[in-house]
Amino acid sequence: MASEDMSWYAVRCVFDTGFEADDAGHRVYEERITLWRAGGFDEAIALAGAEARRYDAVIQDYPVGRYLGLAQAYKLFDEPGVGAEIFSLMRGSPLEPDEYLDRFFDTGSEHQRGLDELSGVAAGLPEDVATGVRDAAEDEEQV
Repeated sequence: MASEDMSWYAVRCVFDTGFEADDAGHRVYEERITLWRAGGFDEAIALAGAEARRYDAVIQDYPVGRYLGLAQAYKLFDEPGVGAEIFSLMRGSPLEPDEYLDRFFDTGSEHQRGLDELSGVAAGLPEDVATGVRDAAEDEEQV
């Protein structure tokens, strides 16, 4: 395929780590988004799926590390770079905004860093990025 027919795609794949998140037996799942130059959605998903299976094979720390076969692709509108949108997923829901966030994004079971931790991370970042991280952490403290 000619290079001018190639576009950038971000593909999200989901994995079962095999870890238990808590005493209730909830499992820990990992979502990874990888970036691909491909001739279409099918090719991007095939590339990401092959990489996901390789990732499965090398995950030494996970008891299971199993790719679940879900791949969602997004075609970038611009070249990848600072501030470029790399993934978007829209879904309809009857939930109100706070309920929606609680249900899908802020369940309390996420393994992530909070903004308070990011202010310490800012020291190793380029100054313009570090300033944004510090500002976000300060805004969070004011909420």
